[in-house]
Amino acid sequence: MEEQQAARNRVIIRTSVIGILANLLLAVFKAGVGLLSNSIAVVLDAVNNLSDALSSVVTIIGTHLAGRKPDQRHPLGYGRLEHLSALVVAALVLYAGITAGVESVKKIIWPETPDYSVTSLVIIAAAVLVKVLLGRYVSSMGKKVNSAALSASGADALNDAILSASVLASALVFHFFGLSLEPFVGVVIAVVIIKAGMGMIMDAVDEMLGKRVDRELLSEIYATVREDEAVHGAYDLILHNYGPERYFGSVHVEVPNTMTADEIDRMERRIAGEVYSRHQVVLTGIGIYVFNPEHDALRDTVTRVVAGREGVLQFHGFFVDEEKKTINFDLIFDFDADRKAELEAIQAELRRELPDWTCNVTMDIDF
Repeated sequence: MEEQQAARNRVIIRTSVIGILANLLLAVFKAGVGLLSNSIAVVLDAVNNLSDALSSVVTIIGTHLAGRKPDQRHPLGYGRLEHLSALVVAALVLYAGITAGVESVKKIIWPETPDYSVTSLVIIAAAVLVKVLLGRYVSSMGKKVNSAALSASGADALNDAILSASVLASALVFHFFGLSLEPFVGVVIAVVIIKAGMGMIMDAVDEMLGKRVDRELLSEIYATVREDEAVHGAYDLILHNYGPERYFGSVHVEVPNTMTADEIDRMERRIAGEVYSRHQVVLTGIGIYVFNPEHDALRDTVTRVVAGREGVLQFHGFFVDEEKKTINFDLIFDFDADRKAELEAIQAELRRELPDWTCNVTMDIDF
C-alpha cells in the first residue's frame, strides 16, 4: 500500500508541476497582451492563470502532507488532508471569480477602449489551445490516480479554455467591427469561475462529510465476500475513507449455525485477504449472522410480511431465540420512506401473524 501511495503521489506532484509551469507562462504572456492592448478581459484571464498556478502549488503541498506515514496521533494516516487541499483550491478559484466580477463591473461603469494587434490575437489563440491540452492531461491524470484536487484543476483548466476562447472572440469582434464587448465578457468569465468554484467547494465538503461510497465498488466487494463457500449472505458493508484509495471497512456475513470457531476464523481470514487483494480495501471487522434451517418457517413468515412494504429495501440479520421466544432482525428503509409509520405497520402485522413471538426490529441504514 505504501509503494502504491508513493507512486500515486509522484504522479500528482509531476502533473501539478507541469500545470504550474504552463500557467505561469500563460499568465506572463496574457498579462503582457492585456496591458499593451488595454484589455480587462485578457488581464483577468492572466490573473485566472496565476490563481491556477497557485492552486497547483496547494495541491503539491496537500499531497506531500497527506503522504505522511501514520503515527501515534493519526494511526490511519493523513490521507484526508487531500480533501482539505481540494477545498483550498476551490476557495482560490472562487476568490479569482469574485475579483474578476468586481473588475469587470468597474470597466462597464468606466469603459476603456482596447487596442489589439495581430500578435496579441495569435498569443490568445495559442493560449486557448494550451489550456485545452493542459486541461485534458490534468483531468486524465486526476482520474487515473483518483485525485480530487487534480480532477478539480483539470476541470478548471478546461473551463479556462472556454473563457479564453470567449476573450479571443470578443477581441476579434472589436478588431473587425470596432464593437467592445470586453467588460461584458469579463462578467461572463467571472460567473463561470464562481460557479466552478462553488461546485468544487461542494465536492470537497461532500468528501470531508463522508458521502456515499461508489455503488459499483460496494457491489464488487459484496460479490467477493459472497463467493466464499461458507457464506450464505453478506450485509452491512461499511467503508470509511481515509484519503483517496484508503478504505477501511467492516461487513456482516451469514453462516451456518454448525460452523466451529476455528472454521469461522479461517473464513474471516480468507475473506479479508480476498477483499484486500482484489479491491485494496482493509476489512477491520467481519461480524457473524447465524443461519439456522430449523427456523425457515418463521423466516418465511417474516419475509412475507416485510416484502409487502414499499419502503423496505432489505431484510437481514434474522435470529431466533427459542428460550425467550424472540425474533430479531434488521430492516433497511428507503430514506424517503416514513420509517416510523412503516415500522409500526410491520410490527402490528407480525403480532397478528406470530402472536406467540416477540419481534425485535432494528432499523438499519442504507449505506
